[in-house]
Amino acid sequence: MTTATTAATTATDASAVIPQVKRSRAAWVLSDALVLTKRYVSHIVRQPDEIITAVMIPTTMMLLFRYMLGGGAVDVGAGAYVDFLVPGVLTVGVTLVAVSTTTGVFMDMQEGFVDRLRSMRTAAVSVIVAHVVASVLRALISLTVLIGLAFVVGFRPSAGLLQWLGALAILLLFAFAVAWISVLFGQIAKSNAGASGMALILTFAPYSSNLFAPTETISPGLRTFVEHQPVTAVIDTVRALLLDQPVGNSAWIAVAWWGGITALVIPISARKFRRRYS
Repeated sequence: MTTATTAATTATDASAVIPQVKRSRAAWVLSDALVLTKRYVSHIVRQPDEIITAVMIPTTMMLLFRYMLGGGAVDVGAGAYVDFLVPGVLTVGVTLVAVSTTTGVFMDMQEGFVDRLRSMRTAAVSVIVAHVVASVLRALISLTVLIGLAFVVGFRPSAGLLQWLGALAILLLFAFAVAWISVLFGQIAKSNAGASGMALILTFAPYSSNLFAPTETISPGLRTFVEHQPVTAVIDTVRALLLDQPVGNSAWIAVAWWGGITALVIPISARKFRRRYS
C-alpha cells in the first residue's frame, strides 16, 4: 500500500470517527462578522482621523458653549450649565460616528468587497453586522474620551454606579440604532457624497432637541416638536441619571423610540442587502 493510499484511508477512518460539526446560519454570520469587525476596528488605528473627527467636533462644541453660555446666558435653574450641557454633547458624539459607518458601507458595496467575500463562501450579510459592531465600538471610544474631557472642564455629576450604567445603556442603545440606520443609508446612497449627506441627517438630529437650553425656555411652537422628538428622550434620560434627578417616563420613551426604530430598520436593511447579493 502506498503512502498516499495509507493517508487517504486514515483520513477516511478519522472522518468516520469524528462527527462533523454543523453550524447554524446565525453562528456562521456571527463568526464571519467577528472576523470582519476586527478589520473595521483596525481602521481606527490606521485611519485615526475618523475617531478624531467624532471627538473633536463635540469637544469644540463643549468648550464653546461651556465658556460662552456657561456664565449665565442660559437659565438652567439650579446647577451649573456644564452639567446640563454634557449629556447632550455625548449624544452628538454618538451621531458623528454615523458618517464613517454610512460611507464605509457604501464603499464596501461599490468597490466589490462584498463580491469577493461571496467567492470565499463568507456570509455576505456579516458585512453589515460587522459595520454595526464596529460603529458601536467607535461610539464607546468617543463617549469615553468625551466624558474624560467633560470632567476637565468642570462636569460634576452626582450619579451612582447604577445610574452611570443606566446612562451608558441608553447611549449604547442609541448608538446601536444609529448604526443600523447608517447601514441602511449606506445601501441607499448612490455616491460617496450622497452617503455623507445622508449621515448628516443623523448628525444634526440632536441640534433640534433640548441640547443647549431647557425645553421650557423654547418658543411654544417649536417646544412641542422638541418635547416629542426621539433624541430629546435620550438626552433627558441621560441628563436625569447623571445629575441624580427624577427620570420620569423619559427612559421608557427613549427605549420605545430607539428600540422600535432598531426593530424596524434591521429587517429592512438585511432584506435590502440580501436582495442585492442573493
